[in-house]
Amino acid sequence: MVALVIAFLARHGAAPGEKLALALKATARWSFLLFWLGYAGSSLANVFGPKFRALAHHGRDFGLAFAAAHLVHLALVAWLLHNLTRPFPRPALTLLGIGVFCICLLSILSIKPLAATIDRRLLRTLRFVAVEYIALVFLIDFAKNPLQGGVATLIAYLPFQILAISGLLLRIASAVKRESVHYALQPRWRNW
Repeated sequence: MVALVIAFLARHGAAPGEKLALALKATARWSFLLFWLGYAGSSLANVFGPKFRALAHHGRDFGLAFAAAHLVHLALVAWLLHNLTRPFPRPALTLLGIGVFCICLLSILSIKPLAATIDRRLLRTLRFVAVEYIALVFLIDFAKNPLQGGVATLIAYLPFQILAISGLLLRIASAVKRESVHYALQPRWRNW
């Protein structure tokens, strides 16, 4: 990821602000792809079968790879915020800050001995809320940016918008499938 940033920042012919914008976009998109594999991997396996089982088994690995890759993106964001001449909008900063907290929380909860000390329901709830919040932040970012840049930007963001929405739909379909299997396994009592 660092090499990717260096390549964008070393690119000839672009103004410094343009280089930073390109590096921010590249790191955000790359880290989103890693996030998406961890976010939707288990759902893909549950909905479409064992051919996606490897993704499901490596969800934690993809999540940690996302956190590491996104750390580079966050360093660029901090650099951008430090060099801004006008204040950054507080709602966007709050949204970002909570997202960073969620990434840190998920990284800490991925430490197996630590996670084993936490109640399983609480752990599942914390992971669910944090992962869904991060997905929401990506979805908001991918939805608002194309509206500011015209048709070319819309086309560039379209694959990421499709992935963000399809990830959510896959997770919903997976939950529905799990519930229907759970319901089907419940004993049926006849009314006499």
